[in-house]
Amino acid sequence: MEETQVIVVGAGPAGLATSACLNRLSIQNIVLERDDCSASLWRKRAYDRLKLHLAKNYCNLPYMPFPDNAPTYISRVDFIKYLDEYMSSFGIQPRCCRTVEEAWYEKEEERWKVVVENTSSGEQERYVCKFLVAATGENCEGFLPNIPGLESFNGEVLHSSGYDNGQRFRGKDVLVVGCGNSGMEIAYDLSNHAANTSIVVRSPVHVLTKDIVRLGMFLLKYFPCNVVDSISINLAKLKYGDYSKYGIQRPRAGGPFLIKSKTGRSPTIDVGCMKRIRTGEVKVFPSITCIKRDQVRFAYGIVNCFDAIIFATGYKSTVINWLQDEKNHFNENGMPRERFPNHWKGENGLYCAGFGQQGLFGISNDAKKIATDISLALGLNNTTVE
Repeated sequence: MEETQVIVVGAGPAGLATSACLNRLSIQNIVLERDDCSASLWRKRAYDRLKLHLAKNYCNLPYMPFPDNAPTYISRVDFIKYLDEYMSSFGIQPRCCRTVEEAWYEKEEERWKVVVENTSSGEQERYVCKFLVAATGENCEGFLPNIPGLESFNGEVLHSSGYDNGQRFRGKDVLVVGCGNSGMEIAYDLSNHAANTSIVVRSPVHVLTKDIVRLGMFLLKYFPCNVVDSISINLAKLKYGDYSKYGIQRPRAGGPFLIKSKTGRSPTIDVGCMKRIRTGEVKVFPSITCIKRDQVRFAYGIVNCFDAIIFATGYKSTVINWLQDEKNHFNENGMPRERFPNHWKGENGLYCAGFGQQGLFGISNDAKKIATDISLALGLNNTTVE
């Protein structure tokens, strides 16, 4: 049984940021990571051409901005290098190959007990801590929708987390399900590799350029959300025109930044796919109703055949698989019941980082708040507030 002040579960950006803030205050902590490396989503389950969709000043972790000479939009490879430098700078040493099996709060001892499987040695480890931080985030495990007949599909089925690039799909008929950032960028990448590409657009979505989003985030510092949304939508109309004729509808209720603040759903940031959609190089289909072998049936009776289906349908939280959450801080989907900005703190020393659906910027704020709150609970005079 090993005792420490704080256990941080997860060594992605949220866990690393939290550990850095704690280390900065000399608060003892241990970071547990189920994979064999930190930031495994970025290292192992992200496609090759991925770049951060927001400008670098919205994506750095606490107390370490990106260099001035870094590009505005950071590539996946450069972000991994940044995370490695971050761990080195703040003395973060995650314990990898540690799968948390169970964590619960002992009321009599006022301590959290954490049972862990060391998948490298096969041994079980036990930890005791005063504070527990769930930093596995909302992007822990790929989500596949339940589509009738999917199991009968005789082509290749994969989640976007298993997609690297479109080279092996050259000349094949590929369907991408989902029109968020990953879905649109994967469809664009497939088209670049001469795949016969189609994409499913199930719901209305705001499509913006990176520059429109960057401008909008800047304007939000000075203007109300409805004003910024109006500017952003009009700029998008100037850029793309009426894209409903291509099978993509704009939401009627709520602009891109209002929807983001209320639901956590981000606008889709176009990296080139919209042009391919306009030219017909990427075809748009409505929602899938069922699948039978290589045939996919869509709404309105449309049927088409495909060699592969790539689901860019997002991720889900797995925190409720291991956390005994007696105070019900998390809901049945593994997300905090309290929405942003009150999501980060539970009871009995329970915290969560990276669950606010606010991206890397939100992760940084979570980490600072958590470290500050723990510092105050321990009666320390230091603080992360600046």
